[in-house]
Amino acid sequence: MTSADFIALDEANDAVDRSTYALHALIEEAARSGASDLLLLADQHHTTIAIRRWGLVERLGEVEPAIGRHYVSAVKVMAEMDIAERRRPLDGRISLQIDGQPIDIRVNTLPTLHGEDATLRLLDPRQEVRTLDQLGMADADRERIADLLANPSGLILVSGPTGAGKTTTLYACLAELNDGTRKINTLEDPIEYSLEGVRQSQVNEAIDLDFARLLASVLRQAPDVVMVGEVRDVETATTAVRAANSGHLVFATLHAPTAAGAVQSMLALGVAPHFLASSLLGVVAQRLVRVLCPHCRQKHELPELTSAFESVAHLLPNDMGRGIHCSQGCHCCGDSGYAGRGGLFEIMSATKATRGLIASQAARDEIHAQAVEDGLVDFRSAAIVALAEGRTSIEEVVRVIPTDLLDVHG
Repeated sequence: MTSADFIALDEANDAVDRSTYALHALIEEAARSGASDLLLLADQHHTTIAIRRWGLVERLGEVEPAIGRHYVSAVKVMAEMDIAERRRPLDGRISLQIDGQPIDIRVNTLPTLHGEDATLRLLDPRQEVRTLDQLGMADADRERIADLLANPSGLILVSGPTGAGKTTTLYACLAELNDGTRKINTLEDPIEYSLEGVRQSQVNEAIDLDFARLLASVLRQAPDVVMVGEVRDVETATTAVRAANSGHLVFATLHAPTAAGAVQSMLALGVAPHFLASSLLGVVAQRLVRVLCPHCRQKHELPELTSAFESVAHLLPNDMGRGIHCSQGCHCCGDSGYAGRGGLFEIMSATKATRGLIASQAARDEIHAQAVEDGLVDFRSAAIVALAEGRTSIEEVVRVIPTDLLDVHG
């Protein structure tokens, strides 16, 4: 190398060092704001710095492309990733102290047209696991969950898109069962929070330890309860069903839009219909919506929604169902109009009639219709109840619930 090369290398190292300090500050700001992710997004003329909070991306600012590249390099150094590898996606992990408390950060970099993007998922181990009573379920849904958890064996599916709160619900279920009388094992990717008294294991694709292999090993550990972080293939799905049929209480997650859709997803993976029908206890499908700020929300009468409210009148107190609330914004919520997030749930119990439909490979709509007849409160009804109670806004409902599942004017 020439002297000019050494000078250029020193300057590059100095730039990465400076970027590391800036990155620390960004991570601290993101963590203190309650963000779930810090995003570095490479574009042609700049790199966008953003956070994801309450499910939405919020832009913090932009830097020049060269500075953005230094930020990504700093991320790789902190996460002990290959700083020279820019052609392949990379995964890493960062552990930091913020305000004297530990925070765990899962890192992923991805090559894009104009450079590398970096996503930093912030996991705060100090965050307490929520109880089922803190998830915002309706009383009827809470009772259904309790009935599902009372079973000594069987399969409980939890479904929804990424970021819908599935892990939070699973942890709440495990916390409910974790009374010291059961051996509870989890299979996760990654382990998001430490659960005292629960045997937690993490998938490691680098050593060919996927969900299927890990599940087979966990079942040899004599567990009473098993949580499978994600069902991705027929081997994992079949093993989970077999475990549920052989005396274990099994929780598993799927990326399915509805409760009935989760059943169809399991069948599409290749699980034998009669085995699934015999093992399934129920399905919890969910979405997360932003909750209206209680200090500034305002109620508006909407006569055109009268029929929609009448359809869920049996789920509402007598003084509700005459209007909806809208977000306004105040100093308490940072002028956003919202304060945190809450769940919308669709909880299906596997009745004898439902199991018969599953075994006969009935269509999703048939399974859904039977579940409604058996008492299922579907997403449409759950959303209307949330609107009537003033928990969220119609804009949030439309943003989160797919249009084919929602027709608030119907």
